Amino acid sequence: MGLQDYWGVGPKTAALLTESLGERAAVRAIESADVGALVEAGVPAGRATRILRRATDDGDADVFATDDARDVYNGVLDAATDHALTDRARDRIRVLAPLDTHAAAERRLDEIDAAIETWRGLNDAEREAAVDAFAEHESREAGDRAAVETALALVEAGLTEGTFAAFADLDAEALRDAAAALRYREGDAGVREGYDDRLDALREQADAVERLAADTVAVLDDVRSGDVRGPDAFREAVVEHVVDATGVEAAAVREHAATEASDAADFVSTTLRSLADARREAATEREATVRDDLDAAVADAEADVEAAADAVPDAAFACSLARFAIASDLTRPEYTEDATLAVVGARNLDLRTQGVDVQPVTYALGDHGFAGPPSGDRVSVLTGANSGGKTTLLETLAEVATLASLGLPVPAERALVGDFDRLVFHRRHASFNAGVLETTLRSVVPPLAADGRTLMLVDEFEAITEPGSAADLLHGLVSLTADRDALGVYVTHLADDLDPLPGVARIDGIFAEGLAGDLALEVDYQPRFGVVGRSTPEFIVERLVANADDADRAAFGTLRDALADADADADADEAADADADTGTGTEVDE
Repeated sequence: MGLQDYWGVGPKTAALLTESLGERAAVRAIESADVGALVEAGVPAGRATRILRRATDDGDADVFATDDARDVYNGVLDAATDHALTDRARDRIRVLAPLDTHAAAERRLDEIDAAIETWRGLNDAEREAAVDAFAEHESREAGDRAAVETALALVEAGLTEGTFAAFADLDAEALRDAAAALRYREGDAGVREGYDDRLDALREQADAVERLAADTVAVLDDVRSGDVRGPDAFREAVVEHVVDATGVEAAAVREHAATEASDAADFVSTTLRSLADARREAATEREATVRDDLDAAVADAEADVEAAADAVPDAAFACSLARFAIASDLTRPEYTEDATLAVVGARNLDLRTQGVDVQPVTYALGDHGFAGPPSGDRVSVLTGANSGGKTTLLETLAEVATLASLGLPVPAERALVGDFDRLVFHRRHASFNAGVLETTLRSVVPPLAADGRTLMLVDEFEAITEPGSAADLLHGLVSLTADRDALGVYVTHLADDLDPLPGVARIDGIFAEGLAGDLALEVDYQPRFGVVGRSTPEFIVERLVANADDADRAAFGTLRDALADADADADADEAADADADTGTGTEVDE
């Protein structure tokens, strides 16, 4: 494939990559998901990531249809990359995109499960040895050498089982020779300093002679400063000076001494130029010989070098994801072709990453066999307490759906995830104007209208327009979600205004239970199914009363009393309605 055959690589980007890396190296960087190489070549990081997401996976990151959905996508990738063992593993995780088939997701999960078993089976010393070995693979410039050194370190640490099984059959001695050779090879034909003493000496001598040749006047002055009488003595004085200054053997200097110089300056200049050329030529010849030896050592271990270059990135990638899964207590999801998203004991990954202790939540949309949530409802209207975790539940469902689409384990005890072609996640926005309403509708409605299945997770839609219109629009969204065979959770405080709901929709509620001793709001974050949750302004006002100074306490107390009166009136109305329905009300004479 040519560079412009890859998505996102147009003529300008192709020219930039060709100039910076060369076409073959650029193609190799794209195929190996080397974000860093593209960025170092001058491609903006975001664009490099988008190019590689299209090039290296069978899926499509366009599944994430809103900015908030893309934020969740990037957030779970950030959490995973925190556990990457190498830069290349970090790059590969960063460019993961949703997979097209459940079979592809299952294959990736098989690799991760195997790596989890391998990593958990290591003792502390073995894990430390593995981390240190992969650290050798950090350098992008080191290429095969870093892979060989990493493989050799793993073999020498005895890590040759499970995810490391590819290293079991490698020839450690051949790898050792190849590592030494690769360490000192430079470019297509060069040899780095430090491998061959003779080559290093020839190079140093050539450099030293060339420095003398650049300032023959200084050489003449130094030689003449001694007691030199006659041509022969001068000639020997020059030889001795050159030997002392460059380390070149006296015989070699005499061999290149000028025989037909016109004067002393010409003698020094001609001698030094001839000697410099000879030393440089000798160094070049020696370098070619040494390079042949290095190439031969690499060629002798070619099969092991290639195996190491393939196995190290794969092992680093799998173990990085295993470390992520273990650290975040993630579980392999189950897949279904149905319109379903069901979780048991789900925990918000973002909060867990921040070290927050979270209450696991069970929730479900669509058909499932999990205990607790009703089965069959594809749409829910989620109601309840302020600060009750409704938005967090939406984010958790988005995280589960996103991770499962990538073929990664999810933050839940169990999860059943069906097919979806688009994820619409819309957080609550405080703005209240026609522009925001139009922008939001343009964001959330077209995905529902498109072919395929959409997962809708919409938070407090009413915040962007007046309550009456918001209720009508939200009812329309719920109905459209039901009609389009989509899944949806809509968080709202307008549940009472949405009757009648479509047959595949239900109302769920989250309830606050009071104030703790420290006046923190106590909430049961597990939704109750089929009931309307209520907001909790009375608890918030009660906390304000308790914390207020004398000047404000009475004012907040007035708000508390108003809420209490309203609740009493509501209870009286409800009791009256109940009496009317049962015929037990008190008769009143007209």
